[in-house]
Amino acid sequence: MSQQRKITLQESEIPTHWYNIMADMPNKPLPPLHPGTKQPVGPEDLAPLFPMELIKQEVSTEKWIEIPDEVRNLYSIWRPTPMFRAYGLEKALGTKSKIYYKYEGVSPAGSHKPNTAVPQAYYNMKEGIKKISTETGAGQWGSALSFACKLFGISCEVFMVKVSYDGKPYRKIMMNTWGATVHASPSNLTNAGRSILAGDPNSPGSLGIAISEAVEVAATHDDTKYSLGSVLNHVLMHQTIIGLEALKQMEKAGDYPDIVVAPFGGGSNFAGIAFPFLQNKLTGGKNVRAVAVEPTSCPKLTRGVFRYDFGDTVGMTPLIPMYTLGHNFIPSPIHAGGLRYHGAGAIVSQLLRDGIIEANAINQTECFDAGLLFSGTEGIIPAPEATHAIAEVIRQAKQADEEGVSKTILFNLCGHGHFDLSAYEQYLNGKLVDYEVSQEDINQSLAALNTPVI
Repeated sequence: MSQQRKITLQESEIPTHWYNIMADMPNKPLPPLHPGTKQPVGPEDLAPLFPMELIKQEVSTEKWIEIPDEVRNLYSIWRPTPMFRAYGLEKALGTKSKIYYKYEGVSPAGSHKPNTAVPQAYYNMKEGIKKISTETGAGQWGSALSFACKLFGISCEVFMVKVSYDGKPYRKIMMNTWGATVHASPSNLTNAGRSILAGDPNSPGSLGIAISEAVEVAATHDDTKYSLGSVLNHVLMHQTIIGLEALKQMEKAGDYPDIVVAPFGGGSNFAGIAFPFLQNKLTGGKNVRAVAVEPTSCPKLTRGVFRYDFGDTVGMTPLIPMYTLGHNFIPSPIHAGGLRYHGAGAIVSQLLRDGIIEANAINQTECFDAGLLFSGTEGIIPAPEATHAIAEVIRQAKQADEEGVSKTILFNLCGHGHFDLSAYEQYLNGKLVDYEVSQEDINQSLAALNTPVI
């Protein structure tokens, strides 16, 4: 064979440290604010929710944070993950560009989420925590944390966005199999859930609502901590193991990306693949375009505003400087449940504000068109979230061809779609519809905010 399709690493090449982009950012994010006092939060404010080691990582400006040996050993269950040259997709597009993808669907949970779930469960275990509460959208994060908690003997309680709870039953069963308790959110189990249901008994739920419920459980139980699957600095940092491996794999391929692409919900997927490459850009090395791709139904990066906002719907979390559609915004029930979040992480928001990264929004039918093409040429049925990256890659390759140039494009194939086949069934039967939020709805949501303006 003259073509090398798969670029692999040895277990000994699993990175020993996570990369903290805060060390290299020209403008550091503004501090999070206490939801009550509106003053910058300190470690004591976060202690009811997180173990101290994660709080230290959240505020750290050190460039490299060492990965504990126990975590690194568990990473070897599925890491290093493979990188592929997408020869089949390139041929189908007739493009001059080279397309690579890093495949995170080989993890036990089928996505990139265990990269942070395992260290989060580890640090909770080290602090003697017996139970963790969390939220999940499509079920990817809930599955990952359920798996991680099982490894460390920790109980796990998951609030799953109702529209996904009903539409993705096998994700729930995965969580149950790993010992987790799963509730449809909004639920009657918390004050937050009851307040939402009182206003809308048929609420489809949102990540913001599920976060409110999970935070409430942690805040009102001394034996319970809270765990978040995206948005926060330490979560994004844990995911950089993806891009750090990808750097080594691109070097083995004798190539380097002009463009790095990933789907965008809260930021962990995008940060994981892009931040290690942005390190070279920020420190004066090789240049790269980093493109975050969100759904047109939840366009916080492309149509939101930059201001302080809550990470949850009810207003229990610290206020984060972010691009947001407003914490009361309820996204349309698209199948990419992991991307149905009203805001973006502080680090990603600052990078976008500074023009260091880019963002695009794509509707779900174009994304599923791309997913079907990819599955037929590369063999992997991608998760609905991952199809957003594929659709953007196709756009970028076509644009390069129109300009008469060849680009090297790398994207994160963050997970497989084996538990999302009902979405593909709707697509194949012509029943999938696009949701594009109106400016009037966005304005109405933002007008209801009483959070600090930046």
